[in-house]
Amino acid sequence: MKRIMKGMTKTRKIRDGLLYGTMAAGLVLVGGILFSILAYILVQSAGFLNLSFIFTSAEEGGIFPMVITTFYMVLVSLAIALPVGIMTAVFLNEYSANTPAIRLLRLAIETLAGIPSIIYGLFGLLMFCRVFKFGQSIIAGALTLSIMILPVIIRTVEESLKTIPDSFREGSFSLGAAKFQTIFFVVIPPALPGIVTSAILAVGRVVGESAPVLLTVGITRNLPRSVFESGRTLTIHLYYLTKEAINPDDFGIAFATAAVLIIMVLLINTATKIITLIFKKRMGGQ
Repeated sequence: MKRIMKGMTKTRKIRDGLLYGTMAAGLVLVGGILFSILAYILVQSAGFLNLSFIFTSAEEGGIFPMVITTFYMVLVSLAIALPVGIMTAVFLNEYSANTPAIRLLRLAIETLAGIPSIIYGLFGLLMFCRVFKFGQSIIAGALTLSIMILPVIIRTVEESLKTIPDSFREGSFSLGAAKFQTIFFVVIPPALPGIVTSAILAVGRVVGESAPVLLTVGITRNLPRSVFESGRTLTIHLYYLTKEAINPDDFGIAFATAAVLIIMVLLINTATKIITLIFKKRMGGQ
């Protein structure tokens, strides 16, 4: 009997070791691919990526208008989609029951998540550019992208809210807190990591999209003075740089633009996490 138990223990250890080794190999592979891509882009952009390249106009060979346009797109899209997505997720998880109307709403959210981005672009071109008469502008593109990222935000935040134990809610109710107070002060603070994740995923989607942006924002290389003007994001600029490349330097400029795009995403994600940590500490202090 002891031999059998020892054999089973040894077999279990071997299986655990193989599983751990497989997961570690997968982690190393994914990390290696990521760092290889980043290193390749940075190496190819050497000699072109500098402060002058970032902070000069397009006429002088810089990308400052594209950086500003991209920042506008990210900030306005998140400002529209994040509150709506969070409120929708809270409603679905905290207030709604499994009724036919709610099931239809969930089907609509899942359907939105599977629609190709070019369809969103055509919808934004028709609805926001023509019907609402915004024309090709940053606000039209931001409204279009805010609809496109809503399913990601809703599903991520809702799954985060589901991980909060019911004992948190019951304890709050037993102390006499109202439903809204329980959600705002008890449920949402522990779910902030999921909310941050949804914001990061949304930022990546907004920055990386090209078809809807091309149709609704335009390709103007001028510095936009407001969200009601047209512009060109870094993604669209990168597309045109590679499409119209003639000299070898054009590809170097394209790689430098890609490097700026990656740095921008990292900065926005870091700022989002810092703001969330500050907000979480203040909520905890109350």
